[in-house]
Amino acid sequence: MNTSKTYLVGGAVRDVLLGLQPAERDWVVVGSTPEEMLENGFKQVGASFPVFLHPKTGEEYALARTEKKQGHGYHGFSVDFHAGVTLEEDLQRRDLTINAIARDQDGGLVDPYGGQRDLEQKVLRHVSGAFVEDPLRVLRVARFAARFARFGFRVHESTLALMREITQSGELGYLAAERIWREIELAMKTEKPSVFVQVLRECGALEVLLPEVNRLFGVPQPPEYHPEIDTGVHLLMALDAAEKLSKGSANVVFAVLLHDLGKGITPQQELPSHIGHESTGVPLVDAVCNRLKVPNAVHDLSRKVCLLHLRCHRILEARPMTALRLLEQLDVFRQPGLLADFIAACEADYRGRKGLQDRAYPQGEYLQQVYQVAAGIRTRDLDLKGASGPEVGERLRQARLEAITRLKTQGA
Repeated sequence: MNTSKTYLVGGAVRDVLLGLQPAERDWVVVGSTPEEMLENGFKQVGASFPVFLHPKTGEEYALARTEKKQGHGYHGFSVDFHAGVTLEEDLQRRDLTINAIARDQDGGLVDPYGGQRDLEQKVLRHVSGAFVEDPLRVLRVARFAARFARFGFRVHESTLALMREITQSGELGYLAAERIWREIELAMKTEKPSVFVQVLRECGALEVLLPEVNRLFGVPQPPEYHPEIDTGVHLLMALDAAEKLSKGSANVVFAVLLHDLGKGITPQQELPSHIGHESTGVPLVDAVCNRLKVPNAVHDLSRKVCLLHLRCHRILEARPMTALRLLEQLDVFRQPGLLADFIAACEADYRGRKGLQDRAYPQGEYLQQVYQVAAGIRTRDLDLKGASGPEVGERLRQARLEAITRLKTQGA
């Protein structure tokens, strides 16, 4: 006789209690075995421990399990999933109390670690001391803090203390680059990506994982341009502006995260000015993206935002040739979809300043217009009789320059 029980667990339960629509549902099966799951038509996936896909819904069902730390990093665990593992034991291995609530098949809640209390008190608190065994949890907690900031959630001081302990232990150094990037990417999609950075900084992890970003805090900027003065404060403001302007595009927000890295290495005697920080920042952008194995498209956007954001700010005063060169450097004639992301990142930088958050950014609209008139020129519309390959390109460029000149003349 099969006496196994199935419970809805984790984020799906938490989100419903917060009044949110769950993105997906995960299930835990207590008192069963892999053989029984297969007999019931489930399909097994997963290498380190068995996870099963429901034959009809395709949702994931995992056997209740315990984990024991045996090595370094995210994968350094031995897993036990015998039929005697209890629901409470399975929930105890989870990171936060709000993620350790289960719902049984009758709708009743099983909450052995006070998750409902912490939801009400808006606290992110670890389930047990085993929290320190998984260094990825430092990033996950910072991400949850950013995701639920709009509800007023905060990280409990005791959990922050464990995050500092993990950071000081050196365990973050064993995390795979892909795992770190995945957490950062998800955090960039939250409503308050600035909180993610703040929490990592508070527990010391920002200095370990993103020292180039951590270096920006405390670096002064000219107050006439940046009333907030501190480059780190400007970065936090720009991140949240980027989330709003790009509607949560991780690519845009991440590009903004890296856009001012050059200011972190400005020689002390030159402060608070940062002349040339755009070009000095590019090698640092490359270093971060290569270290985290960031996708090529995100890396490309980040490089261009770092190098060219000031040129976007000055586009209204730029000569037609300067405007055309900007479009060519962005390579938007071949990658037209990149322009909107570039403009959103530049506008976020422009608005990420104290007292200037709502200031208009006509530069973005003008750069779009410049692109449209230039991209509207096609080789088929030109008189190319007798022109060779290089001459075709030069005539196309000249025609685009003339179109931009007409646009600027009309607007003058």
